Amino acid sequence: MPTFEQIYAAHGDMYDRLVEREDVRGNLIQSIEEIHSLSGLEVIEFGAGTGRITRQLVPLVKHIRAYDASAHMLSVARRRLEETGFTNWSLEVSDNRSIPAASASADLAVAGWVFGHQTEWQPDQWQAEIGAAVDEMLRVLRPGGAAVIFETMGTGNRTPAPPNAQLAAYYAWLENERGFSYKWIRTDYHFESVDEGIELFRFFFGDGLAERVAHEGNAVVSECTGVWWRGA
Repeated sequence: MPTFEQIYAAHGDMYDRLVEREDVRGNLIQSIEEIHSLSGLEVIEFGAGTGRITRQLVPLVKHIRAYDASAHMLSVARRRLEETGFTNWSLEVSDNRSIPAASASADLAVAGWVFGHQTEWQPDQWQAEIGAAVDEMLRVLRPGGAAVIFETMGTGNRTPAPPNAQLAAYYAWLENERGFSYKWIRTDYHFESVDEGIELFRFFFGDGLAERVAHEGNAVVSECTGVWWRGA
């Protein structure tokens, strides 16, 4: 099992296979539309990775600018986005704390499963690191715009619960210190087979969840996702 840093630096194709199996019912996009209509929007995406959310947004919005710190991940995103036939997108390598976009230039800022890593990578200063990225999300928004953050609330869970104390502290900080509202949705994984689920879960989550998939023998694995949002 590679580390998250190794995955984002060199295993984008395998990662994309995994995330493409999540949320086949489209609850992610529906949850955004419940917060802000997508029609005609200029969107900025933080930590776009292989373009999983980007690909869902391009048919619905005016334009999306997607940023990620990993050139490798964006190379996969570029190939997958080109396959869609849409051209209303751009990709650029960038640090989430300093996005090369003008202030008040977007209607929607989105970050999916991005900032929470800082609670592990920067355990003593995650508030400053994530705070700088949140400030960037708010800076690029026009009046009336919305910032939306997705984070995990438990893989294999049927009801939401933060996977660890660090993430629980981060989620509470978003709500209590940064003024975000919260809801949760189900974004279950639907694998083509149990064997595929075992393979992809072992790659990303390790042996524990992979063995759980094998034991339960189910190609559908429940997943809870938290949605945090606030206006500009």
